Amino acid sequence: MDNNKHIERAIFTAFKEKLKPQKVLILLGARRVGKTNLIKTYLKELKNEEYILLNGDDQRTIDTFAERSVQNFKKIIGDKKIIIIDEAQKIPDIGLKLKLMVDEIEGIKVVATGSSVFDLSNKLGEPLVGREYTMRLYPLAQVEFKAKENYFDTKEKLAERLIFGSYPELEHIQSWKEKADYLEGMVNSYLLRDILEYQGIKKADKIFDLLRLIAFQVGKEVNIDELALNLKGLSRNTIEAYLDLLSKVFIIYNVKGFSRNLRKEIVKTSRWYFYDNGIRNAIIRNFSELDMRADKGDLWENYLMAERIKFNSYSNKRVNFYFWRTYDQQEIDLIEEEADELRAFEFKWNSKKKVKVPGGWKNNYPEATFEVIHPDNYLDFIS
Repeated sequence: MDNNKHIERAIFTAFKEKLKPQKVLILLGARRVGKTNLIKTYLKELKNEEYILLNGDDQRTIDTFAERSVQNFKKIIGDKKIIIIDEAQKIPDIGLKLKLMVDEIEGIKVVATGSSVFDLSNKLGEPLVGREYTMRLYPLAQVEFKAKENYFDTKEKLAERLIFGSYPELEHIQSWKEKADYLEGMVNSYLLRDILEYQGIKKADKIFDLLRLIAFQVGKEVNIDELALNLKGLSRNTIEAYLDLLSKVFIIYNVKGFSRNLRKEIVKTSRWYFYDNGIRNAIIRNFSELDMRADKGDLWENYLMAERIKFNSYSNKRVNFYFWRTYDQQEIDLIEEEADELRAFEFKWNSKKKVKVPGGWKNNYPEATFEVIHPDNYLDFIS
């Protein structure tokens, strides 16, 4: 693939369609996933509409928005028809201010981007009920690479993506060392910035220690009490709060156990995954080549989970995700529930390994499909 080619984001067309007068379009995603570039691409296409682009990280923007009045907002916007606020969660009472703006300024279109759910959902959600539309942007997905790569390019890139993930900037970095340096720098400088700025979060080292423990348990049930034993000085409640915040800044997400109330099924534990393999590997500082790694299965599972989430999100599918395990150790990596349909998937790096559907699943859910995903068939699963 030509690294200089522009990769159109999967939500780009929907983004343009959803940006309407008297509405706020909220664009959520981790830092550096390409929210600003998506907006700049959109702005280049504008012909007759003028816009104003502001950054919530800039103190001047915060100061400008301090006065919550129609007069002030009309002064800021002038004769522009579109206002875009990057990192909008940094502006106090931003939800109330945007509500006033779209209610009182005729014809205005608003875009608010944010790298954290916990601020934007709290500050925007309630004031903007009925006035907003929310979209999610992830690191680059296979459905996006597909437009620029042929089958052989994609297969050749697989090992690299299992190690470095798919943050957009990596497409412009050539060397192995520079890719590793970029990801480690991003983790240290950007990724946790929102959570460490959050009120009451002062123990940056403990956050990293927690993430390392999660990184080594990808695809396995995580026991909160066990984490508390390993993280001296952190209570169970604090660990649960940190996990919640880490999920709200789009670093990790949790998958719960599936059950239809059968006694043998485990439902009270969670499995945690990273939205991006590169971030996971930066946390544990391991960018060794795939052939040298003992965690190939973990990387494969984490990659497939994240790509499937992107695929379903960009396809506008309403899907619930679970794992399935019984007390007698029968298990399946991923259960998808879409309306009344059940789909079961097992992930195997070794495509020659024979896998049978577990008897407990087959007997209790005969209507469900079952498929093993391996390197020979994974592209149909994620794109």
